[in-house]
Amino acid sequence: MDFKTFISPFSWRYGSPEMRHIFSEEYKYQIWRKIWVSLAKTQHKAGLVSTNELKDLEKNQNKIDIDRILEIEKETHHDVVATIKEYAEKAKVGGGKIHLGATSMDIVDNADTIKMKEALEIVERKLIDLLKEFSKKIEKYASLPCIGFTHLQPAEPTTVGYRFAFYAQDLLLDFEYLQFVKKIMKGKGLKGAVGTSASYTALLKNNKMSAEKLEDMAMKKLGIDPLLVTSQVSTRKLDYFVLNLLSSTASSLSKFAADLRILQSPMYGEWSEPFGKKQVGSSAMPFKKNPINCEKICSLARYIDKLPSAALENATHSYLERTLDDSANRRIIIPEAFLAIDEIMKTAGKILDGMIINELRIKFNLMQFSPFAATEAILMQTVKQGANRLQMHETLREISLVAWKEIQEGKQNRMIELLKENKTIKKFLSEEEIIKLLDASSHIGNASERALKLTKQIKKIINTSS
Repeated sequence: MDFKTFISPFSWRYGSPEMRHIFSEEYKYQIWRKIWVSLAKTQHKAGLVSTNELKDLEKNQNKIDIDRILEIEKETHHDVVATIKEYAEKAKVGGGKIHLGATSMDIVDNADTIKMKEALEIVERKLIDLLKEFSKKIEKYASLPCIGFTHLQPAEPTTVGYRFAFYAQDLLLDFEYLQFVKKIMKGKGLKGAVGTSASYTALLKNNKMSAEKLEDMAMKKLGIDPLLVTSQVSTRKLDYFVLNLLSSTASSLSKFAADLRILQSPMYGEWSEPFGKKQVGSSAMPFKKNPINCEKICSLARYIDKLPSAALENATHSYLERTLDDSANRRIIIPEAFLAIDEIMKTAGKILDGMIINELRIKFNLMQFSPFAATEAILMQTVKQGANRLQMHETLREISLVAWKEIQEGKQNRMIELLKENKTIKKFLSEEEIIKLLDASSHIGNASERALKLTKQIKKIINTSS
């Protein structure tokens, strides 16, 4: 890399080599050549391209000189024309038939569809891996009670596995959305300048092959289905759906990462992301163990979230049969969205694989705060036994305030003792009944069952889709 000029972080820091390859310049030109050869093969069957011309195009298909293309583009100011000229310089026999009947977007849009479909396959594979990892965590911790937090304040108990199920269920929705996007992803096809197939119809006049048949045959060679109706370009709605999917998936993993950041803070101390032996948390404070991977996920997700709006405006403002004001930003937003989600998913996988669940701290926090949540159960049970609800509510409120004040002073939670010693409560409940109602594991409802049920749904949906 030339470090004297700007280098995108996506060129080396973020994303995997396989995702970078899909959006590389080299691969772009390879797909363009593949489309031209597929078109020539079909036109050969229609008698428009000779055998020698086709063989020459196939012979030189992979001989690509990107430097020469860029040199020609400086003169033409048109990337597709420059690429045609460079191809024709090598294919002396067949070069005159390259791009016959086509417009630039017959090549560019179909190539973009191929790239996005291949990129979605990577996303799908990594999404399945993440769902499997979350399922393992759910199964392992389905019944481990922990204190729940609402408004970042202690609430009622839940389970660690049920909390993991939040994130898994969101990702499962993303997975199902991905199946929809895959289903509707289609290429422009071969329809010429404004999408009417006029050029192909003219070429095939008095020919047994129709323009529609030519399109179908060529697109089958490329492995993508064509849209029925287009202008000069594919509908930009497809870009919007793809970027929304990536944004939604990023949001799901950002929620997980943000929660982990909270739970890693010393005041909670329940979860933490893996921290390497030689990893440095701060240049100034040697003791720091910052959740940098989770922060990276949240940062990249925030970036992806802003991209769908540009894609939607591209669709909205593609006036009449087309304008070019979508072209420049599409070169950026589509590759970077895929590379960003790729980095997010890769990082989330590493976190899940090595994250630490501090069961001792979880138990401590539960003991500190779950007795407050148990007051609801005590309230209901005492009322059942004949207590006045308002009076009992006030009694429990006063006890809670005393216990909470002591916690704020750094003392242990004496809520259990205060409840067992209270004369008003003892009129309606025995000490054994109070202790039973204070047991957090008896106040988690059906969280464990629901969490495990979700893992079964995940396995079923993944197996059905694969």
